[in-house]
Formats: sequence, C-alpha cells, structure tokens
Amino acid sequence: MTRDTNTLGEYLRARRELVTPDSVGLPQLGVRRVPGLRREEVAMLAGISADYYLRLEQGRDRNPSVQVLESIARVLQLDDDGTAYLLSLASDKPRRTRRRPRKEAVPSGIRKLLDSLTLPAFLEGRYFDVLAANPLAAALSPRLVTGHNRLRDVFLDPAEHSLYPDWEDATAGMVAGFRQSVGTDTDDPRFIELVGELSLASDRFRQLWARHDVHAREGTSITLDHPQVGALTLNREKLAVSGSAGLLLVVYHADADAGTENAEKLSLLSSYQAVPPTPAPTDRATAAPD
Repeated sequence: MTRDTNTLGEYLRARRELVTPDSVGLPQLGVRRVPGLRREEVAMLAGISADYYLRLEQGRDRNPSVQVLESIARVLQLDDDGTAYLLSLASDKPRRTRRRPRKEAVPSGIRKLLDSLTLPAFLEGRYFDVLAANPLAAALSPRLVTGHNRLRDVFLDPAEHSLYPDWEDATAGMVAGFRQSVGTDTDDPRFIELVGELSLASDRFRQLWARHDVHAREGTSITLDHPQVGALTLNREKLAVSGSAGLLLVVYHADADAGTENAEKLSLLSSYQAVPPTPAPTDRATAAPD
C-alpha cells in the first residue's frame, strides 16, 4: 500500500456506496448494480460533469478545486471530519521514495506526568500503539501497557473484546479514528504491516476499513464491563501532546460528583493497584525471640 494508490478514488467510491438514492431525494428506478448512488447521480447533484467525476474516482484527475470537493462532500453527506479528510486527500502530493519507519518517542515530561497522575492514563501513538502507561491504566485493562497496540488487542484478543459491551460501536469508532490519525501517510511500513495483519485476521476490521469512515480522535464517554467491578462508565479524554505530531495523552476519569458509583469503582481499582504484592515465602526459618 503506497502513495501511488488512488486513495482519493477509493474514498469517493466507498462513501458513494453508502448513500442511498432516497436519502438525497432520487427515485429508485430499475435494477441498480451498486448499493448506493451511481457516479452520474453524484455528478448531477454536485453540479459537475459525469466524465469529470469518473476521472476523479479513477485517479486521472487528482487536483480538483476545493469548491468541487465541498460540493461532492455535501452529496456524500460527509461530516466535518470526513470533509476535511477528503480535502487532505486531494491536496496531498505523492512521494517518489518510500519513507523510513517513523519512530515515536515518549517526551520525558510526559513520562513524568504519567507517573504522577492519580488517574488511569497512557500515551497513544499515531498507529494506536501504547507508548507509555501508568500502573492505573493496567488496572482498567492489562493490555494498556507499553508495547501493546490497541487496534490489535480490541480486534484479536477475546479478553479485550469482552471488556466492551458495545464492541460493535467501539470498534467502528476506533477504526474511524485510526483512519483520521493516519490521513494520507499510508507509505509508512508500520501502517502497512498493521492494516495488512488486521485485514487478514479480522472480518470486522476488514468490513470497517472498507467503509472509509473518518472521525477525529477525541474524548468521549465509554462503558466497560470490568471483570473486577462490573459495569464502569468513565470519561476518556484525549489530549494532544505539544511538539509531538499525532501523540495523544489519554486519561480516564469518573464524573466529578463525589460518591458516584463509577467514581467509587474507579477508586476501588486504584486501591487494588496500590496494594503491594505479598512477599514470597522463604525457606529460612525465623529465629524465635529470646
């Protein structure tokens, strides 16, 4: 998967197939070979020629104007994130050589901050790698530790799957955020390896990836089915790390109202993490006092 791939055309085609004729006021006449809009229907509604739209999908014209793209985005019912992604695909310039893998480093200040936080937190990379995490994050999930990848875990690890009662929604949002995070930077070997592995191993990932959904990586409320405390609803904040493109500090917290059930459960998990391990027994007998 390289920059020579017609990413713009793939995105237009995938989103076109998700828009039904009746949703844009068109009658469904005759047998349709595509599940969504036809190319000529998109062109007509966007106010451009069918031949020009065909050239866009086929990758024979990669320099459409912003006005044309915004008209197409309106027809395809894209939200702000989807429209911004569409514009980025058209403005991106292909590279002649493949880049070397990008190494993501953990800023020393962020590492110190993670150690000082009294809430579960971790540092997330562009490809959803866990680059650093505090012990409280592992109390939420033993996979929220350095070296794990959140995409790989949520799609391929049954234990992580069971943590999300709304797994279908959780995976859809994660893949849409992943596509937004990567953007047009699809020649990185790390990206190629990860998408290839998940596409082969997970039908669900392959289905979601083909939709080309795009959504900003932002905070939200999530509900977990935790094996120790049961249902747990938390706020998950995603904070951009200044000076480090694509890195986000992810922090979980309960609603501020003291004494709420979720706050108590989070506090209980924190207390579990704070309990020191029981020393291993020794074979040497303890001398009796005189």
